Amino acid sequence: MRSGQDPPRARRIDRLTPAHPEYLELPGQDLIAAGIADLERGIESVPALLASIGAPRLASLGVSLPTLFPDAEHRLYQLLRRDDPDAAHSRYNALVRRLVSFERALACGR
Repeated sequence: MRSGQDPPRARRIDRLTPAHPEYLELPGQDLIAAGIADLERGIESVPALLASIGAPRLASLGVSLPTLFPDAEHRLYQLLRRDDPDAAHSRYNALVRRLVSFERALACGR
């Protein structure tokens, strides 16, 4: 960037859906889109909690998000623990890796 120029601004994404043409190829897009859809409906699900965890970074990348769940990290772990206590830690880490992968891919495409 030459001096005196403004940095490029992130383009706003009004609605990220599983079929959003710009993001079909991004890893984890299906999970994040499902989470945003669940957030819009007020459903506390694994995808919705994951989208809540990623909200600050996703918003900085131009993704519009509805109302988030507070304390999403803890709530996600508790939800996973209820389903399978022995696998909760590894599932939590795998989900966060998918979120980070999506965020990185989205950032690279900007």
